[in-house]
Amino acid sequence: MRQLLVMACLVLGTVPPIHAQQESSMTARGTFEVKVTPFAPDDSTDASIGRLALDKEFRGDLVAHGSGQMLGVQSPVEGSAGYVAMERVTGTLHGRQGSFVLQHLGRMQGSNMELRVQVVPDSGTDALTGIAGSMTIIIEGGKHTYQFDYTLPGI
Repeated sequence: MRQLLVMACLVLGTVPPIHAQQESSMTARGTFEVKVTPFAPDDSTDASIGRLALDKEFRGDLVAHGSGQMLGVQSPVEGSAGYVAMERVTGTLHGRQGSFVLQHLGRMQGSNMELRVQVVPDSGTDALTGIAGSMTIIIEGGKHTYQFDYTLPGI
């Protein structure tokens, strides 16, 4: 019966009030500094794939430390590259303490750049449990800023 109700709602474009939790969209803004340190290559890793440690300090609405790892490749064509990264962010977001994981996917081809940074589902802890969202990273004049659009249950 529930499956039939869900299918009908999808077809009709309505959402039933099942498990309704109050949730509103929030935006956090600020700056961050990042330190990137290459790992030494090992025998099991393709030397053309760089592996780097990430160490970040977020300031502003998100006061936190980020740590993670990045894999990146620069192609033989000038200006073409790609990277993926996983980063655990631990600190305080608009007064709520906890942690969550960001997943990065970046690509560049000439002047075309694409970067997606999203919260890994169900990675939030403590007062950030249930967090979802995406982060935009802006680099201008050598300064790193972020805009983090997110939702949290109960706010």
